[in-house]
Amino acid sequence: MRMLVYGAFADVVDDYVRIGKSTSLESVKRFVRSIINIFGEEYLRSPTNEDVARLLEEGSQRGFPGMLGSIDCMHWIWKNYPTTWQGMYTRHFHEPTIILEAVASKDLWIWHAFFGLPGSHNDLNVLHRSSVFAQLAEGRASPCNYTVNGHKYNIGYYLADRIYPEWSTLVKTIPAP
Repeated sequence: MRMLVYGAFADVVDDYVRIGKSTSLESVKRFVRSIINIFGEEYLRSPTNEDVARLLEEGSQRGFPGMLGSIDCMHWIWKNYPTTWQGMYTRHFHEPTIILEAVASKDLWIWHAFFGLPGSHNDLNVLHRSSVFAQLAEGRASPCNYTVNGHKYNIGYYLADRIYPEWSTLVKTIPAP
């Protein structure tokens, strides 16, 4: 746990727990695999057709037919970063940061998370490397049919801020409604 939480090296844990480096690393790997096996099917997955239908229904009830969630990126200050990576992960914050791109629904279900790009990236760079639109690009997106102002649509959309590009799957907020 100390290795995961504090970013401690296996050598440091060796002195504290009194087990070898290879045993520490193997224990962390097994722990992470167990978490994925236990929680992966429910929490570490893309939305199913039923999930998409629920998201669309919730959005429609709130006056946003076709909305799948809100998308945004945030920089998290990375306290225990490997010092050799400091230059790659330091940006205008003057501290190393790691970026999280997330899509969340109204009930704060985060059904897409993309971690790990160096801090010098912004929302656009992250979006181009993210897998959030992978199913759509492959033609495997869940069905999403709705009508707005008499126009029929078959692609869901995400609420985004003004930095995002003019894509049909992104609807920007209105700065002065």
